[in-house]
Order: sequence, then structure tokens, then C-alpha cells
Amino acid sequence: MTNAENPPPYPPEFRQHMVELVRSGRDPADLAREFEPSAQAIRNWVAQADRDDGHRSDGLSRSEKEELARLRRENRQLRQERDILAKAAAWFARETGTIPSGSSSS
Repeated sequence: MTNAENPPPYPPEFRQHMVELVRSGRDPADLAREFEPSAQAIRNWVAQADRDDGHRSDGLSRSEKEELARLRRENRQLRQERDILAKAAAWFARETGTIPSGSSSS
């Protein structure tokens, strides 16, 4: 995908200005004609701002999305570490001829 097909996101200040204009009574379709983003993009920004401000509960706020992404990265890292440790334990068991105990039976 070329850069022309995937333009850079609008700066946060621009998005916030569009949200403020809609909240002051401007129509997203009018703003879309006056500025570059689509009316749907502007409506999406307003909806996300409403979620972030606690005025809507039909989706994740920006901070919840960031936390979810962080937790997914952490989970992926932990799974990789677990797999490495399992492979290392199996290798040591083969090399030493012992079977590591999975857990105590007490």
C-alpha cells in the first residue's frame, strides 16, 4: 500500500477542533465539504470523544483501547516466554535423562 492510499492520520488538535465544531452545532456533512475528512470520519471522532468523556458506553474509550493493546502485547510476550521455558525444560530432561516434575502432589 502506498502512502497516497493510506494518508497519515489527522493531528489530534485538528480532530479535537472538528469535535468542538460539531458540539457547537455544526453539521459533520458541512464540515466535510469545508475541510478534508469525510462526514463519517468526523462523526466517528465525535463518538470517540464522547466515549473518552464518559458520555457514551457503546465502545472502548481511548485509554481502554491503549490498555487492551498493552495487555495483548504482554500476553503475547508471556506466551513466548512460556514456550521457550517449556522447550528448555524438555531439552534439559532429554540431556539429563530425567523427567521434570510438573507440580507437587501435595
